[in-house]
Amino acid sequence: MLHILIIEDDERVASVIKRGLAEAGHEVSVAYDGQMGQKLALQDDYDVIIMDIILPKINGLDLCKLIKAARPQIPVIMLTALGTTDDKVEGFDAGADDYLVKPFDFRELEVRIRALAKRNHTIAKAATVNLLQTAGLEMNTQTKTVKRDGMEITLTPKEFKLLEYLMSNPERVLSRTEISENVWETTFDTGTNFIDVYMNYLRKKVDRDFAVKLIHTRPGMGFIFKAEA
Repeated sequence: MLHILIIEDDERVASVIKRGLAEAGHEVSVAYDGQMGQKLALQDDYDVIIMDIILPKINGLDLCKLIKAARPQIPVIMLTALGTTDDKVEGFDAGADDYLVKPFDFRELEVRIRALAKRNHTIAKAATVNLLQTAGLEMNTQTKTVKRDGMEITLTPKEFKLLEYLMSNPERVLSRTEISENVWETTFDTGTNFIDVYMNYLRKKVDRDFAVKLIHTRPGMGFIFKAEA
């Protein structure tokens, strides 16, 4: 079941689409002008938004830009009678993910809705896999960025890899040998403090300016990544 928003000022068209989608098992909300469409789009999570271009109060092009600025992940289908190439270019430039011209075949609309929802789900799933989060610390393993409470933290490649390993193994005591084997892919002489030095580098960047500390030493055992005030 998908949660779908229809923004269409023609009540007959909106009713036909809503009925068809509801019969297919989807949850459907309807707005009859751009202003109400914007309000609904921003106050709830939708899998797909279907909108006309010619709308009262806020036209569809401007509305699409507003929605995409606030909720870029929500797919938008322009469903309109404006069918020239220039109209389509305008729609895509406004941020639309798809464009369907009236009159339309309802089966084609359903196929396009499912395709966009599936694509969006795949993207969201991939983003979740690439994101590690603990106590305001956020690491994106795809973009190689790290932030804490919204502030970007600059790390060297080796610091990044070390932090990634810590964040991937939360609340588990990690020995120096285990860390060296998984981060440096070698085993250091246990008499050296190489790993401790890197841990101190990380602490200064990740913990020093925050009340909640994340990187802790367990004497005689190793290190643990855990949120502790």
